[in-house]
Amino acid sequence: MSEQTEDLVGLVDAIVRPLVDNEEDLDIQGSETEEGSILVEIRVNEEDAGKIIGRQGRVIKAIRTLARAAASRADIPVDVELVE
Repeated sequence: MSEQTEDLVGLVDAIVRPLVDNEEDLDIQGSETEEGSILVEIRVNEEDAGKIIGRQGRVIKAIRTLARAAASRADIPVDVELVE
């Protein structure tokens, strides 16, 4: 895993961890795709999924925006997905 991927996973972790009640079920993994972009996958307890999505998807959209802004300096596309 590259340093950029690790940084993005750390950023997403710092944002998501305070939002969930079941921290032991939180799993955030980053990987680099064949196209050269970074995929960050968030896995949470079923009960916490709504907190990560937010009303009308506002929270997950904000997380995606922050991750993309952080990676924009390196000009690397980023995708953040909530895996249920």
